[in-house]
Amino acid sequence: MDGSKPDARPGGVVGVLAMAGIVAALMQTLVVPLIGDLPKLLGTTASNASWVITATLLAGAVATPVAGRLGDTLGKRRVLLASVVPLVAGSVVCALAPSVVPMIVGRGLQGLGMGVVPLGISLLRDVLPPEKLGGSIALMSASMGVGGALGLPFSAAVAENASWRVLFWVAAGLSVVVGALIWRVVPDGRRAAAPGRFDLPGALGLGVGLVALLLAVSKGATWGWGSATTLGLFAVAAVVLLAWGVWELRTSDPLVDLRVTARPVVLMTNAASVLVGFAMYAQSLVVPQLFQLPEATGYGLGQSMMAMGLWMAPAGLMMMILAPLGAKLSAARGPKVTLSVGALVISAGYGSSLALMGSTWGLLTVTLICNTGVGLAYGAMPALIMGAVPQEETASANSFNTLMRSIGTSVSAAVIGVVLAQMTTTLGGHALPSEDGFRVAMLIGCGVGLVAAVVAALIPARFAAPASGDARGAESGTGPRTTSGATAS
Repeated sequence: MDGSKPDARPGGVVGVLAMAGIVAALMQTLVVPLIGDLPKLLGTTASNASWVITATLLAGAVATPVAGRLGDTLGKRRVLLASVVPLVAGSVVCALAPSVVPMIVGRGLQGLGMGVVPLGISLLRDVLPPEKLGGSIALMSASMGVGGALGLPFSAAVAENASWRVLFWVAAGLSVVVGALIWRVVPDGRRAAAPGRFDLPGALGLGVGLVALLLAVSKGATWGWGSATTLGLFAVAAVVLLAWGVWELRTSDPLVDLRVTARPVVLMTNAASVLVGFAMYAQSLVVPQLFQLPEATGYGLGQSMMAMGLWMAPAGLMMMILAPLGAKLSAARGPKVTLSVGALVISAGYGSSLALMGSTWGLLTVTLICNTGVGLAYGAMPALIMGAVPQEETASANSFNTLMRSIGTSVSAAVIGVVLAQMTTTLGGHALPSEDGFRVAMLIGCGVGLVAAVVAALIPARFAAPASGDARGAESGTGPRTTSGATAS
């Protein structure tokens, strides 16, 4: 089954893949309105309930690079269809979950489907005509922001007016629709001519190392940064990931080709991706709290969960609206410039919060500015990566880049969480993050955005206006003339 459909319409392919990305992102924000109620709903403690969030993060981090490698060897359409299966199964398990353990299992299954976005981006390079590629990559990248933004008001509306289980039944139904559309519309992409054996030791090593690292980062504040458990997990992560790196360099069929990731363009782009991921996520931790904290604090805006979601939704949609502009900027100046500009815009958004965080319209403006930058940056990173790796390795390279963004968001959650936990005020006998704590968090986001812009500016990628017939390079920066020291072959 190669699923090749040479007559597939580019618009239909892009639309289906973008919908797949939106549904995958929806899974990540699906339970946000339920966080406070999960202990009661599942008959467990708040600490145990937090694993409902953590399980998706860990499963997604491990599955994404594996899905990328399988996509390059088995065919991206096949692996896309396979990734939809755990999305459906996980949603059904969560909808039927009577207690916290099945819920955690279901959320872990949902995390296994997170590879659909990098797989979809890589498939676009294989099947779209050159003139459609740049804008389509940007649109596909923006789908994550749209899904996350729409997830909040949708989840809040369902949680307030119906059973929480409806959320997961809807998620299951959407996943089934996505799978059917992929089967019907999406053609197969290029696969390696001689794929070799799947690197099972590499997959296991990366999985163990990532789980140890992300557990330590995400749970360190709860367990204590100096606790034996946290320090032990950091030690395990360091040892296992070092051993994994040695294995990947020596094996003939690596899960992640570290020699390719060490190319200057790829290495610097991945470094910028960690920073952009950090900067993107910081506002997601700060802004919802500011919207919902009581007005009695003097800085909280007293909004309901539903109202907060509606106020934040336009920022996610902004990413999709800006996608064509980002593609045009990359075509005119190269994706390196687009990434640098995006990071600067993110930083400007955080800087504006110091004057605007006192009102709902002010916070809306902050999120619009920040997500404009995120949209530009997220559309440029895949173009840079694909311009520096062989075409048969695009899914692996894009998946690894997505993993770098995930690590950035995990570190952001830990750092911002510590800041808000340490800088508190008391209201009605309860400790709440203080206004100064929120301002410091926003300043950190501003600073990280500036550093990301500097790193992006140092990416050794040259952009040359393509000659006639080389539209692919002009549109997306993926042609062989857009990078220094790395070609697309």
